[in-house]
Amino acid sequence: MARGKGEDGPHPVDRHVGRRVCERRISLGFNQSDLGRALGLTFQQIQKYEKGSNRISASKLWDIARFFKVDVAYFFEGLATTQPGMAEEAGSGFDHDFPATRYTIEIAKLAPQLPVAKQKLALDLMKSMASPTADT
Repeated sequence: MARGKGEDGPHPVDRHVGRRVCERRISLGFNQSDLGRALGLTFQQIQKYEKGSNRISASKLWDIARFFKVDVAYFFEGLATTQPGMAEEAGSGFDHDFPATRYTIEIAKLAPQLPVAKQKLALDLMKSMASPTADT
């Protein structure tokens, strides 16, 4: 069994951290090869990190944080503070099944700058374009 893989694929925390690496990389305008070169890794290894299929070691996460000029805690932002255990029920999990692209990140950055009425219009437009009956 590959590291970071459980019965249902990569551990949700590994996926979350990988996604945060991907989002930060894209938002700063770097590609996987750029990050790989800075860390002495191949772009394929960066891909595996970002998918969560390979866990990022503490030392490598430290190097990534230094490269991106963020605190290591940045990569864990958005995780639930409690994890299911003996007394807790399982939470809703993490929704990381959609791809992070330059466009989704740019949309997420621009949306809060719009007045609420225009945010609603943009949301309605995206919903209509994403509906199964929309032309492709």
